[in-house]
Parts: sequence; structure tokens; C-alpha cells
Amino acid sequence: MNDYVLSVILGIVEGLTEFLPVSSTAHLRISEALLHVPLADPYWKMYTVVIQLGAILALLFLFLARIADFLRTFPYGERRNRTVFNHPLSLIAIAFVVTSIPSLLLIKTIGKHLESLTVMAWALLIGGVLMWIVDAWSSRGDPPTREVEQMSVPQAVWIGLCQIASAVFPGTSRSMSTITAGQISGMTRTAALEFSFLLSIPIMVASTGYELFRTLHPKVTADVMENLVPLVMTPHRWFVLIIGMIVSFIVALGVVEWFLNWVRRHGFGPFAFYRIVLGTALLIWGKHIAS
Repeated sequence: MNDYVLSVILGIVEGLTEFLPVSSTAHLRISEALLHVPLADPYWKMYTVVIQLGAILALLFLFLARIADFLRTFPYGERRNRTVFNHPLSLIAIAFVVTSIPSLLLIKTIGKHLESLTVMAWALLIGGVLMWIVDAWSSRGDPPTREVEQMSVPQAVWIGLCQIASAVFPGTSRSMSTITAGQISGMTRTAALEFSFLLSIPIMVASTGYELFRTLHPKVTADVMENLVPLVMTPHRWFVLIIGMIVSFIVALGVVEWFLNWVRRHGFGPFAFYRIVLGTALLIWGKHIAS
């Protein structure tokens, strides 16, 4: 298949799934397997991660006014009842740090799991069941944290810790981890979803930037005996990557607005059901391939 057409398809997949709690990484890997993309190729490994920048730019564009309000009211908040420790910007930073440090330490494990469709299948399936249970339980009560401005430091730390699972086990989904952790800690669907979006910005910028740098400037370590050759980014490769990012940006613009409206009215049940079905199908498919 033509690389440009392939990038458009993968860009659509990324834009559709990045902010839904269904795991964009799993969907990209499944799409690449179906389209016979060489998964061992360093370029396509990097592409799968860096293409997320297009989607995150869409999120940044949509939440620009919200972020500007946070900057304007830092550190006391709109109602003057926040501090430098529990202002929304501080809580995002806390959750980011709690997620990032363990994720960096586990980078080798993460890399191995990115190539395993079985890991993704189980993560989709287990995450779907957990999400269904938590969403049903949360919707029966009246969660005390109705907006991001009411969050506490322990809630941010808890969400950051749960985000580690999405880094270590691709298929878990960043948004699923954040949303489910938020609901468990007493946040409404809308508040948990908004914090998920806001936390995605620094996490995805850091992860995509790190992956691009690591691919272009590989490091020889004690367990790597051969000299690694940096990935050469030709104009063709840059153009293919940029096409994917542009397409994912455009698609994600529409998905985020739709998702916010959907969740307010219907909740996360259908997404949990979809995860369970997809995870089960992926396990069956994996066994079929192995046999």
C-alpha cells in the first residue's frame, strides 16, 4: 500500500481513538497488523507514538480558553479557595510527575509490550470490565467532586498512579485509566473526563517527544552489544509522518466535542462493552494466528 494512503488511514484511526477510552495504541497496532505494516521497523514504531502529536494539538486548541483561565487564576483559583498545591495546574503537574517517573524506569518493559497483541487484548478486556463496573457504581450516587476546581492532591496522585498501568500495558488506554480512577476517587463523569483531557497534554507531549528523540539518537547500553544506527528521517518519511499528524488533528477535533456531549448524556457503558468485545476477538485472532 502507498505510504501516503497508509498514513491517512492510520491518522484517521489515531484521531478517532486517542481520546476515547478504547486505546489508540491498540487500534493502531491492530490496523498496522491488518495492513501488513512492518511492526519491527524502527520508523513505524516511532510513527505509532509520534502521530499522537496531531491529536494532542487538537486537544490543546479546544482547551486553550480553559487553560488560559487556569493560568490567569493561578494560584488561588477563580473562587479564591485554591493554593499553589491544589490549583488545577498544580494537580495536573502532580499527576504528570507521578506517572512519568515510573514510566521512564519501566521503558524497556513498555517497549516489549508494544509489540504484543496478547497484552493489548487482555488490557482491553480487563479494562472494559473494570470500566463497566466502576461507571455503573459511580452513576448510582452523587459524586462530591463535580469539577476539576474541586479536586484534591490525593485524587491527583491516585490518578497519576493509575496512569502507569496505561503506559506499561498498552491497550489499557490513558483516558480509561484517568476516567475510571477519577470516578473511583469521587469525581463525576464530566470532571473525570475533563481532567483526563488536561492530563493528556503534558503526558503525550513528553512521550512523543521522548520517543522521537530516542529513535533519532539511540543510546548504546550494556545489554546492547551492537552499535545502533540512528533512524534517518528522509523528506519522504517526514512527509508521511506529517500527513498522519494532520489527519489525526482534524479527526480528533470532531471526536473530542462529540465525546464530551455523549458522556454527559449516556456515560461510558458502550465503550466498556466495545473494549470487552474487541479484547475477546483479539485473543481469538491471536490464537488463530499462532496455530
